Amino acid sequence: MTGTDMKQAVPISEAESLVMEVLWSDSPRTAEDVVEALRHRQNWQEATIKTLLNRLLKKGAIQAEKEGRRFLYSPLLTRDQWVVEESSSMLERLFGGRVAPLVAHFGQHGKLSASDLNALKALIKELSDDE
Repeated sequence: MTGTDMKQAVPISEAESLVMEVLWSDSPRTAEDVVEALRHRQNWQEATIKTLLNRLLKKGAIQAEKEGRRFLYSPLLTRDQWVVEESSSMLERLFGGRVAPLVAHFGQHGKLSASDLNALKALIKELSDDE
């Protein structure tokens, strides 16, 4: 199964997503490569990272191919699939699946810059013109 064959994203934890980010940036990678990449960002032991790799394998988010005495890990779940699943889940949980209350929330809390507003206006115009 390849990443494009996956119909629905699998739920992954925040810690697992850090491992996925490493694999999305460059793969295939060995467990040692992943450990080295995360060493500078997280204070995790090698065993923790290998546990996360095994969890991701069991969930079907990554695959492992044997090369000699080691395994090479590659993502099956694409970053785009994961972002769609995560954003849809967050939108549903916090705003009843509606985008307008999300944008209003960010606007009310000063999280939208002038360039963000201009980009949203352009997007709305583009989407309206497509109809």
